[in-house]
Amino acid sequence: MTTASRRELLVGSGLAALGATLPGDAIAARPDPLRPDLFIGTGGHGHTYPGPTLPFGMVQLGPDTDNTRWDSCSGYHQGDGSIMGFSHTHLSGTGIGDMLDVLVVPTRGPLELQAGVLGKPDEGYRQRFSEELAEPGYYRVRLESGVLAELTVTERTGLHRYTFPQGPGHLLIDFAHAVVDTWDKGTLVEQASLTLSPDGMLTGSRRVNRWAKGRHIHFAMQLSRRPDRVQFFSEDQSQPAGANTVTGKRLKAALFFDNAGAAPVLVKTGISAVDLAGARQALSTEAPGWTFDATRRTAARTWAQALDCIRVEGGTPAQRTIMASALYHALLSPTLFTDVDGRYVGLDRQVHKAAAGTPAYSTYSLWDTYRALHPLLTLVRPEMAERFARDLVRQTQESPTGPPVWPLQGVETACMIGWHAVSVMAEACAKGIKADYAAAWPQIRRRAFDRDFPDIDSTLGRGFYYDLGFIPADKVWESVSRTQEYAYDDWAMAVLADAAGAREDAATLRKRSLNYRNVISQEVGFARPRFADGSWWTPYDPIQLGHNPEKQRDYTEANGWQATFLNQHDVYGLIELFGGDAAFERKLDALFTAPSTLPRNAPPDISGLVGQYAHGNEPDQHAAYLYAYAGAPWKTQAMVRRLLTEMYKADPDGVIGNDDCGQTSAWFILSSLGFYPVDPVSGVYVFGSPLFDAAELDLGGRKLRIRTTGNGPDAPYIQSVQWNGQPWTRGWISHADLAKGGELVFAMGTRPSRFGAAKADRPPSYGRGPA
Repeated sequence: MTTASRRELLVGSGLAALGATLPGDAIAARPDPLRPDLFIGTGGHGHTYPGPTLPFGMVQLGPDTDNTRWDSCSGYHQGDGSIMGFSHTHLSGTGIGDMLDVLVVPTRGPLELQAGVLGKPDEGYRQRFSEELAEPGYYRVRLESGVLAELTVTERTGLHRYTFPQGPGHLLIDFAHAVVDTWDKGTLVEQASLTLSPDGMLTGSRRVNRWAKGRHIHFAMQLSRRPDRVQFFSEDQSQPAGANTVTGKRLKAALFFDNAGAAPVLVKTGISAVDLAGARQALSTEAPGWTFDATRRTAARTWAQALDCIRVEGGTPAQRTIMASALYHALLSPTLFTDVDGRYVGLDRQVHKAAAGTPAYSTYSLWDTYRALHPLLTLVRPEMAERFARDLVRQTQESPTGPPVWPLQGVETACMIGWHAVSVMAEACAKGIKADYAAAWPQIRRRAFDRDFPDIDSTLGRGFYYDLGFIPADKVWESVSRTQEYAYDDWAMAVLADAAGAREDAATLRKRSLNYRNVISQEVGFARPRFADGSWWTPYDPIQLGHNPEKQRDYTEANGWQATFLNQHDVYGLIELFGGDAAFERKLDALFTAPSTLPRNAPPDISGLVGQYAHGNEPDQHAAYLYAYAGAPWKTQAMVRRLLTEMYKADPDGVIGNDDCGQTSAWFILSSLGFYPVDPVSGVYVFGSPLFDAAELDLGGRKLRIRTTGNGPDAPYIQSVQWNGQPWTRGWISHADLAKGGELVFAMGTRPSRFGAAKADRPPSYGRGPA
């Protein structure tokens, strides 16, 4: 990938421009479809997986290489060298592991019941592999036993085709397989059962206590050929011959074929979080026959249509591959959670039935995805944005703790801080996406004001927040970040209060959303822990994680540098705290040029450092765009281009940190198009530096065309902009404008310009422009 040096980006290099100017009608011939590389993000700390699924599908089928370490949160890590088997559920890009349900191990030779450890691939049932191929909706690999494994999917079923060499072989169904919980010593799997029915269908149910404590998974599995014999195991003890059911905690079933190579063995598995009837119905409805190749073609067509929402021209081949892969990862979650008949498990742990056309979803990584993924979907998948808004309204009503935090498989994990479902709902509401937001308001209001409303880990310290205007570091952990993020949720809740007609509540929440200022110390110029008596942590060190990092942190996956720029909704207020535009610009410069040192106990999430800016984690992924508010948009443009070209690669280690259910990918997509939602709730996008010569977006029927002139690796600076043929002086554009469709043209250059620098042209924030 071609990249420019930091000096070239910041001051211009005078190199010959490499990007050719497009003629005005060139975009009329649509750019070529994007072709993703599903292995991008499977190395490094990206935590993605290469197995097949459908856009937002329930089943995520794929290979598992490890289930014991942080870098295998998705069950797969490129370079592990051996495969344990193929399970039906995975998480993409998360920083905590779970799922990996219903592992199928096709192999030959003596039966092994244990996978063996990663470093010893000749022990246990794990196998080396070769000839690995991954495409949207299809995965293939050859295992060292000689078995050719192929996988494809429908929304709720996984289809396998195993071609064995001649001679005996077997399938092991490891129903004890899961992400190993090394920090929680509780029982991982309980209430498990396996049953083989007279028609040859294998069914199973279990309860899992990993991240989503107490989630249920049910499956129904059919084979195209009857095995010659079946053997059940409980706690690795063989059950009596002829047994057709087994219960326990660690259950497995071995299906033996005397001549496995006589014909391919096809396996189809339906899953449900509700019950076995739901799993069976998934099979009968979505996979009634044995049409592996037809299902694969359908999955490929589904993905081709989904990925066709964005096409680009220009850039390097690697950048186009990164774009395609980022879009693929941005369409993986949230994941479908309703059975064929509409039933699902709510956050109250009860079974509900969704109305037709309003399915329920799971896997909302909201602390991450409210920032860029959900804003992206409001543009290119508005129908899905509406589904998610309606689903979050419903989940807010059903949840005992109100607006969701990190719901996974019918369980509120309460992971991270804040309750950012309100941001996704408020953004959708502000953008005119229809949902019954007023129906969610009673539960949202309880979270906003009711001291007796049950607190969970993500909402601790609200009483201090109400009374003191901040959360004291000597009372609650991660106090600084909590204060800031609770303030942003106040900002979002104000929009929802207005939608419910609660005008006084809205005014109170908007005023309270300024509480973030109470942890910005003007004395030292940083977000700084303070204590219940009002005093500040001293001596202050912005590199450290807090006042007593050995016991607790005062920031969430950040330090003082990164947390200082966490504010998204009141940028001009933050600028005032720092003494005005010039001082704030200098502070941003210092963020990007400070030594990239971290404390020895810093979490691995703080990665992708440029100075103290950490692109590999979410808290300040908007920070490069803040220059535009201080009248230095050319610095936004230079830094955004640098991040686009340095933080993403077209190889397995191509995502600088966890992809976090598509958030880091969505940052690339939006930024490479030329704009980014610093404050999603505002419905405003700030211009950055478009990477490609041309792009076309399908906005749900309308077309948005983006074109650049004079673009190239050494030309990151916007010289001027046109919108629908007319000059556009603002350094930002609204969602309402973009959603109508039209043509946005950026004239680019090698030198900074004053485009967007005038106060009248700077982005609005907190409902106003700069003072």
